[in-house]
Amino acid sequence: MISISHVTKSFGALKAVSDLTMDIDDGQVFGMIGTNGAGKSTLLRIMSGVLVPDEGEVLIDGGRVYDVPETKVNIFFIPDEAYFFPNSSAQDMRDYYAGIYPKYDKERFDKLLDNLNLDSKIKISTYSKGMKKQLSIALAICAGTKYIYCDETFDGLDPVMRQAAKSLLAHDMEERGMTPILTSHNLRELEDICDHVGLIHKGGVLLSRDIEDMKLNLQKVQCVFKNEEDEKAIKDKLDILIEDKRGRLMTITARGTREQVDEAFKGFDMVFYETLNLSLEEIFISETEVAGYDIKKLIMD
Repeated sequence: MISISHVTKSFGALKAVSDLTMDIDDGQVFGMIGTNGAGKSTLLRIMSGVLVPDEGEVLIDGGRVYDVPETKVNIFFIPDEAYFFPNSSAQDMRDYYAGIYPKYDKERFDKLLDNLNLDSKIKISTYSKGMKKQLSIALAICAGTKYIYCDETFDGLDPVMRQAAKSLLAHDMEERGMTPILTSHNLRELEDICDHVGLIHKGGVLLSRDIEDMKLNLQKVQCVFKNEEDEKAIKDKLDILIEDKRGRLMTITARGTREQVDEAFKGFDMVFYETLNLSLEEIFISETEVAGYDIKKLIMD
């Protein structure tokens, strides 16, 4: 289990992470999503022991991370832009990590690179962005760590390689109980693979919940009332996050179960009423708008 308690990290006047508290349970795919500059990458670096927090602490299975090799040996961090030694080959990087991680599987790495059609002997500097991302994932998977942190996991991968990466993660979760922590701006991608999502905004946590629970407790309704009095009255019955009206058609996003929202609309004389399924992207927009990250404020006339 990863326990993050009241972590704060600043870079000069910029507070990248602010009093952030969150737990990540083992055996699940955890998706970390957030607005631009929310602090996701900084948090991953703190969780991996690359950075030390100004305040608070991160515990991995009860152990501190920063300057603790015994804890770090259970973590592999793939940054958004992976670093490789100058003039190194994939074999060089394999041998380097094999010297750090005692469970490193060189044989599996070589097989993976063959399957990916990556030449392990040529310089990595000749690889494309997508090839470097494939190499990073292969290096991480073969390290045999309990936790893998992937920053912008699927960026640069084509659809086939994205599916292959997901399959590799799923295989190691099943075989050895690995726990992946993923960040991505492609929320549709995370929605397909993640069990749990933490939403980061301005260095703090807006929410951390199971994806299915989030969908069950947030409803999107499109409706047309027969009169304006009923339009006003429904607002007192719902915990509304977003409300939009175009002509007579109202679109409302509200907290609550499907049954609770349906019950709130009972007794009103409706012309039209429909409940729609929310995507992870719509949930993200709804929650961040409540926190003040409103797209309408970003659009210049």
